[in-house]
Parts: sequence; structure tokens; C-alpha cells
Amino acid sequence: MFKKSLISLAATIVVSSAAMAATEQDVENSFYPYKSGVPSYSGLSVGTTINQANVEQFKEVLDPAMYLFIKNGDTEIHVGETTSFDLHSSYVAATKANLTSVKLGDKPGELTGSPAGRPFPEEPSLDDPRAGEKLAWNYKYGYNWGDSASIMPFYWKFRDMNTAKLERTLKFNFHFLNFTHRTQQEPTPAITPNPSNLFRGIYVQVLEPFDVKNTQLLIQRFEDDLKRDNAYLYLGFQRRVRRLSTGQVTDSFLGSDVMIEDFEGYNGRISDMKWTFKGTRNMLMPMYNHNDMQLDTETHVDEEGYQVVAFGGKGNCFPNVTYQLRKVYEVESESVDQNHPISKRQHFIDAQTFTIPRNITYDRKGDMWKSWSIGQAHPDHHLPQNKGTGVAIDDAFTMIDTQAQHCTTGQFKGIVDPTLTPPSKMTVQNLRASGK
Repeated sequence: MFKKSLISLAATIVVSSAAMAATEQDVENSFYPYKSGVPSYSGLSVGTTINQANVEQFKEVLDPAMYLFIKNGDTEIHVGETTSFDLHSSYVAATKANLTSVKLGDKPGELTGSPAGRPFPEEPSLDDPRAGEKLAWNYKYGYNWGDSASIMPFYWKFRDMNTAKLERTLKFNFHFLNFTHRTQQEPTPAITPNPSNLFRGIYVQVLEPFDVKNTQLLIQRFEDDLKRDNAYLYLGFQRRVRRLSTGQVTDSFLGSDVMIEDFEGYNGRISDMKWTFKGTRNMLMPMYNHNDMQLDTETHVDEEGYQVVAFGGKGNCFPNVTYQLRKVYEVESESVDQNHPISKRQHFIDAQTFTIPRNITYDRKGDMWKSWSIGQAHPDHHLPQNKGTGVAIDDAFTMIDTQAQHCTTGQFKGIVDPTLTPPSKMTVQNLRASGK
């Protein structure tokens, strides 16, 4: 009995230690992980090419899907310099201002005391049973696209991976807006009035081709994570707005390999998933300087001369970008809904930016199903208006269905400009007005 009590007490002390309030040193370590040096791995250096011949040597710094792609000869990785993606100083300052007030609730989806900044900047611990949930909150309230941004235009291409046949090209505009948790774009920390108490809005408009032109998607995410999103779809050919049911966010979006829930690495509620921290690793992530990459000189060059990232590899399903060796948190999410079409996702979260450059999705049987990559471009080596914003710019994505041997790729022109995304864009009225 005495022995069991000691074990219980020890466990309580460990969990309590893991749950202690963060310090300003934790903030510095979280936002500037490469201040004292960058990660290294035996035999790996800038300029190294990882291919079939040497992939076994570097298996430990690759995620399981990327390892298989390289082993099978589908693609190869070129290693670039590890660089610091410093987030905007206002976001760091907001994190410091709220260090002692942030607290998890009794159940997933409940959080208090975090009006802005990174909720949990302390290093996660495997001994903390809620570490995965804390990392999920850091992602949700992260600086992905900052306070608002646009992708104008955004090209999606559907490809047969075996034949490299380009089946379809869609052209979009995407817009993102935070109503709360704002730190850099006025007003801060929140847009008022906000009668519905929204946290974030996502607005999507299809520009081409003609058969889906003016299809629009609006997602309104509430500050209360336990409240289900409002999601609306405007169908141009019907000229009407309809509300999406919960199940439709896990359907194929416009015939692609992407679900609405897949956007940005994960586009859902914290409370929809069980989150498990699996450990901290040094891994190769698609993060780079856009202006130094191989760019597409043949298609999608706009009037300003901007060029999107080129693609290659099997089926032209892989962005031609360099990968950095970076500090990464591995987190698994499992749906609490037994009817969900997937069993789990493996999220490989960049520890500095809390973006998700790599994801692996597993089907209901537990087999690998889809591989998600989203290249992150440094804002100071991109469009002139993005310089100094502290936003890791989403720059190219690929979603590969490994079972169907099919992919959907995305090429971006990401712009951090608050004038492009006013709050009025995140309304049902805008869907109707834009659809006329």
C-alpha cells in the first residue's frame, strides 16, 4: 500500500512539474530554437541529395511516408541551410504578456487566459498526459498567415501519379482572417463588433474552370472550441447558399484528394480529436527561400512577374524545393467520432513556427493513406510586401493518395495585406453578393 502511494505521489509530481507555468526563458527557447546553433546529423550537410542510393543512411530524419517515396524512387530531397523563421515581435510579446494566465480546462477544447500569443511556449514533456493537446492549441492560435492574408491566385492540379497526366486545373482565391488573438494588424487583440464571437474565418472562391466558377466556401470558426463551425457552400450554377453538414468536411473537396479538414495541415476543432505527443525530433522539413527555388517559368507567371514553385518527381507530384533539418514535434490525432473516415494523422509540427509542413493520414484500417506536404517560404525572400511580416508563407502543397497513386498539388501567391481581407468577406451576405 505504501509503495503504491509513493508511485502515485511521484506520478503526481511529474505531471505537476510538466504543467508548471512557463517562463520568459521558455519563450526565448520556443521562438528562437537555433540561437545557439542548428541541428546536425551524421553525414548530412547543405547540398546533400538524398535518393535511393543513400536513403537508409538518413531514415531517422525522414518521416515514414517521405522515406518510402525516396526508397521507391518517386522523389529525392535536396538539403538546404537551416534558417530561423522569426515570427513577428508582436506575437512574441503577446506570449510573454500572458505567461501566467493560460490554463487548460477540465476537458479537451477548453482553454482560458490566452487572448493572444502562443498559449504553451514551454518544452513539451512525454510525462505530461495533455502535452499533445497543448501543442494543438499552439497550432490553432499560431501565427500561420498572421492576423490575415490572402492567396491570390491559388492553382490546384489533379494528377495521375503513374502516368503524370494532368487531369484538371482549378484556380482559386483564398482568404484568412483572425477576428481574435490578433497581435500585429490593427485592431488588436480583436475585431469588434464580433457578435457571434468568431475566432477565424476562411473564405474560398473558385475562379476557373467554367463548370465550377464562382463556387464559394465560407468557414466560420468560433472562439468556443466546443461549438461546431459554421460552414457554407455557394454553388454558382445553382446560385444558392447551403450549409455544410459536419460529415461533408471530410469529403473530397471539389473532386480533389483534399478534405476541408485537411486545409493547412489540420482545419478542425481541438475537441474533435484526441491529441498525443510522441516526441521531439530533428527532421527534414520543406522550408526554404522562395526566390532561391526552381520556379515554374512556363505557366502561371503573372503580370508582376511572380513565379510559382515548379513540381517534379513521380507524376509531377512533388514540389522542387529544398528541405531543412529542423526541430520538430511529432503529434498524433485520433478522431473521437468512430464514423470518421480516418483512424489517425501523424502531424510533424515545426517547433519554431507551429506550422505543419508534413502530415501522414491513415485510413480506418490503420494503413497509410495520404501524405501532405506544405512548403513554407521565408517571408523576407518572397514578395516585397511580405518582408518583415514574420509569417511563414505557405508556398506549395501536395496531397498524395498513396493507395490510389493520385495527387493534388497547389501553387501559391501568398500575400500578407490586410486590405485584401476585410471582415465583410467572412459573411454569408458576401457569398450571395459575390455570386451574382
